[in-house]
Amino acid sequence: MSAPRARPLYRLTATAITFAAVIALTGCAQALDLFNDGQAVQSITPPAPTDATTEPPQFESAFTRDGSVSLSTEVADDLEVRLDVWAHAPKRTMQWHPSGEKSFGFAVNVHDHRVDEKAILAQKRRVYISQVSITSQTAQRSAQTSAPFQFDADPRALVPTDTLRSDRGLLLNSFQGGLLVPETAIHELPEDTYGISLQFTLTVSVEGAANDDASFSQQTVHQVLPIAIHSSET
Repeated sequence: MSAPRARPLYRLTATAITFAAVIALTGCAQALDLFNDGQAVQSITPPAPTDATTEPPQFESAFTRDGSVSLSTEVADDLEVRLDVWAHAPKRTMQWHPSGEKSFGFAVNVHDHRVDEKAILAQKRRVYISQVSITSQTAQRSAQTSAPFQFDADPRALVPTDTLRSDRGLLLNSFQGGLLVPETAIHELPEDTYGISLQFTLTVSVEGAANDDASFSQQTVHQVLPIAIHSSET
C-alpha cells in the first residue's frame, strides 16, 4: 500500500496574511475597500501636445495679387472721389514681411459722372483736397497693437507749384491729374505682425453745382485699407 502523497506547502506573503487578518477584524466588504484603497494608483494626465507649426490667424487683405487696390467714395450724387493704392517695393504684397521696408504709392482723383470725362472744367463739379492723413494699426499674434506708420500733409506741398490750387486746397479734377504720392515707406514691424490696416482721412471741399463758387461744402472722406503681412519663412 502506497504512502499518502504529501500536500505541498504554500508560503503566505505578508500582504495575504495582513489581508486575512483584516477580514477577521472588519468583515469582507470593509476589507475589500481598505485593500483597494491601499492598491490605488494616482492617474497622471499627459500634457496636450503642442503644435509648433500652428499657422498665424488669417488677415483679409484688400490688395489684389498684383499689389493694387482702388477705393471709391461718393461725395455727391454721381460724384466720386477715388483713392488708388499700389505696392511699390516689393511690388507683390506676398513679399511684405515684418522685417525691412515696405513701400507703397497712392493717388487721389475725382470723377464727375454727370459729364463726359473730357468735358471742360467749367462743366464739372470741382473737388479740392486740403489735407491727407494716414494712420495705422497692426494685428499681432500676441494680441498687442501698435501704430508704426503715420503720414500727414497738405497736398499743396506735395505737388509742383504750378498745379491748380486755391485756399480750398489742391484741385483734384484738373487735367493735371489730382494728387499723386509715388512712394512712402512702412518701416520694420513687430515680429509677430500678420496684418496692418491703413486708415486714410481726406479733407475735401465739394462743389454742389458746376461753376458755382457759392455751392462748396467741406467733407471728410475715410477709407480703411487692410494689408496682410506674411511670415518671412513663407
